[in-house]
Amino acid sequence: MVEVLFNGHAGRLEGRYHKGERPDAPVALILHPHPQYGGTMNNKVVYTLFSCFRDLGFSVLRFNFRSVGRSQGTFEDGPGELSDASAALDWLQHHNPDARQCWIAGYSFGSWIALQLLMRRPDINNFIAVSPPANEKDFSFLAPCPASGLIIQGGADEIGNPAMVTSLAKRLNMQRHVDVDYALIEEGDHMYNNHLVDLYKVSGNYILDVVNRITPQKKQRGRRRKSETIEDETLLLEETSQDDVFDDDFDDEI
Repeated sequence: MVEVLFNGHAGRLEGRYHKGERPDAPVALILHPHPQYGGTMNNKVVYTLFSCFRDLGFSVLRFNFRSVGRSQGTFEDGPGELSDASAALDWLQHHNPDARQCWIAGYSFGSWIALQLLMRRPDINNFIAVSPPANEKDFSFLAPCPASGLIIQGGADEIGNPAMVTSLAKRLNMQRHVDVDYALIEEGDHMYNNHLVDLYKVSGNYILDVVNRITPQKKQRGRRRKSETIEDETLLLEETSQDDVFDDDFDDEI
């Protein structure tokens, strides 16, 4: 993993990037929660998603929205952060021109931005939205939802409304030509305290299922413990512990 700086429309943006080993490795962009409530790219949920994609052989980027960390600019509560995400995806794709898939993932506020980016970028193949703020933000723009994906929600979320997220997932899954999976981690709070491994496994198994459907039996050269095939990675996910998920600094703000 390396530190990267790239240009956004409001100035420099700061990120962390892992390059997959395969030239055609799929790419994933991870978006962090609300900047005004302490959200950064080092949030532990964001890092869990980053680790999951990394361990499955993706080239993956997480970055700080404008006004966060060393990223320049001023918080705009939507439009500016969407512009930042678009610039980050441009950077990621420029450095991975042969990527065979493109994924977007976000947590809380970041999931709202991620799904807006999904509507604007037909090159995005799939998404993961963790704890989308359905009780605070308008998701009516997902009409129709242009790609299949996964929504994850904590059943004990004290900030979001699990019932409203469940309703959102059901509504999206009624649309034709997309499949929106829904995973409820029943005891998970908004920050998934003591449930980050569950989040890692749910996300990883969904990613593996999608990749297997697209490229069955295709070999991966990921970095995890001598695994050779996609099927092997399923077993490794089941063996994952908290120590496997985290090998970097992170914070626990929302």
